[in-house]
Amino acid sequence: MTGGKLPDGGILYDGTEEDDEDVVSEGDSPRPAAAVDWSVTNLNETGLTGADLIGEFVKQLPNSPGVYRMLNAAGDVLYVGKARSLKKRVSNYAQGRLHSNRLTRMVRETANMEFVTTRTEVEALLLEANLIKRLRPRFNVLLRDDKSFPYILITGDSRAPAIYKHRGARSRKGEYFGPFASATAVGRTINSLQRAFLLRTCTDSVFESRTRPCLLFQIKRCSAPCTHEIPDSGYAELVREAKDFLSGKSQNVKAAIASAMNEAAEDLDFERAAVYRDRLAALSHVQSHQGINPASVEEADVFAIHHEGGLTCIQVFFFRAGQNWGNQAYFPKADPQMTSAEVLNAFLAQFYDDKPCPRQILLSETIEEQDLLATALTERAGYKVQILVPQRGDKKDVVDHVAGNAREAHGRKLAETASQSRLLQGFAETFGLGYVPRRIEIYDNSHIMGTNAVGGMVVAGPEGFVKGQYRKFNIRSTDITPGDDFGMMREVMTRRFSRLLKEEGKPDRSVAPDDSAEAAFPAWPDVILIDGGQGQMTAVRAILDELGISDCVSAIGVAKGVDRDAGRERFFALGKPDFTLPPRDPVLYFIQRLRDEAHRFAIGSHRARRKKEMVKNPLDEISGIGPTRKRALLQHFGTAKAVSRAAVSDLTAVEGISEAVAKLIYNHFHENAAD
Repeated sequence: MTGGKLPDGGILYDGTEEDDEDVVSEGDSPRPAAAVDWSVTNLNETGLTGADLIGEFVKQLPNSPGVYRMLNAAGDVLYVGKARSLKKRVSNYAQGRLHSNRLTRMVRETANMEFVTTRTEVEALLLEANLIKRLRPRFNVLLRDDKSFPYILITGDSRAPAIYKHRGARSRKGEYFGPFASATAVGRTINSLQRAFLLRTCTDSVFESRTRPCLLFQIKRCSAPCTHEIPDSGYAELVREAKDFLSGKSQNVKAAIASAMNEAAEDLDFERAAVYRDRLAALSHVQSHQGINPASVEEADVFAIHHEGGLTCIQVFFFRAGQNWGNQAYFPKADPQMTSAEVLNAFLAQFYDDKPCPRQILLSETIEEQDLLATALTERAGYKVQILVPQRGDKKDVVDHVAGNAREAHGRKLAETASQSRLLQGFAETFGLGYVPRRIEIYDNSHIMGTNAVGGMVVAGPEGFVKGQYRKFNIRSTDITPGDDFGMMREVMTRRFSRLLKEEGKPDRSVAPDDSAEAAFPAWPDVILIDGGQGQMTAVRAILDELGISDCVSAIGVAKGVDRDAGRERFFALGKPDFTLPPRDPVLYFIQRLRDEAHRFAIGSHRARRKKEMVKNPLDEISGIGPTRKRALLQHFGTAKAVSRAAVSDLTAVEGISEAVAKLIYNHFHENAAD
């Protein structure tokens, strides 16, 4: 495959480093860089679009495998596809062999195309999945909520290994067990393993500085290797047992502990027997939360899909070391006219684009590119990966169980979506909007007497809260009087909408919004909710008028009611007198939920900023003082205050501090030092 940059200036993510905030590496071994050199032929001068334009491109295409991108007049990527033969695949669009409204719209909007050839169809498949996740074209099946999975890490770089929850690149020395479906599943498992194997969970710095056992030792959740309450050999045995349990040898571990318990009881050492009894109970607690756990499924991911009512749910169960390590439901964005097999086929390639895959993948139905995907995953993983659709036996029972979970999750999501749609419709009617909003932004401020002030923005849409769109604003202005909520809101509004204008331009509200299944979530809000009364609204509307966007966004104020009681809120909307809603109105509950979420997010952001300020060290402000020099200074003098009082000669006595650096430190703490 040829190398280069994408035409839009971006570098294609190749899984070797985190160069995008939405991409989280799972720590799998990096695959070869997937940078590509796109073939671009400028046919814009012909004035052709749609099928006619595509027909001109077909004349120049080879019969080799590759990837193609379809772009609209603005240069936005509409669709990314791969083909065994670029010429044959793209010619289908030119000949009008279209089977859905989705493809018809896509071809009609196509104003340009770009191509890249690959050595094999496997390379094309991997590149296509990578590009779809990066570019998120509106006409592709899109994997949403694609977060990295948590693992359990037993460290291997200290005298007494610790057990931690881990997410991200697996760079630390140790053994990793997972993936687990959620952080909750990892936390529950670690808590039980603490009781069963008494492994430490403290940080290395705490471990090295302990002079006596902590509370976890007293409540029998740790064996206290920090103060040698257990010999290193005994702790190593506990670590070995924990690894065996997580590696699938749980029955052997339980049998060994049960034998030790019986021996202690026979020796009349009932206290030691009780310890073994509690460890066995903790292990049983771990396995009791694993639900279905068939012996025939040692290492596999199980996928089942339920496609109905324009909504698709894909349920995934993770089995490792013969244990069920949780499940997760996904709701990919896909055209309702696509079949479930088509959606599942597109989903799997994206799912494993940046994740390690197991040796076996079980599916609820056959997909078109099953063999090709298995070959691609095998090539990337370095070991044989099987993709199967079980027809009988334990594996078929597991798939049926997962399919049942997919149906239930689908039903719950459909009910939630229908409820959200009704609430948005009621919201529009209550405030006389004339349209159902697709994006609502809610703003709130948080501070203590004006210190560490933070503005918070949360976003809600047809599917509930969109947490990936949340934003926080650290209040920077020095002209704002501490505690001036109006001034803070003016700064937040100015920064938010100035940037939105710069990046997205002013929206055209004369055109009806695109509410089709393929439509992207809008960048511009239809409505903004402000936690405040008439004063806040005056400040907000002044900013909107100043930016010339008051006709683009509806602003609504939500003031706390009499005695700040929930249910007695007053609402302020332009052109209407302020009003209240009946106490049991569903729209009132909906708005309260939106406001409470904004309040929670703003307070959380404020607390995080305040905590950071509290632990801030004066040495961090000195240019040229990094972690190593900072650690050396603190170890030598004890505190930052002692460093500030030290003479230059005392500072140079610290390892790594030259005379020039010592003078820099001294001058930082003494204003008149240079005089």
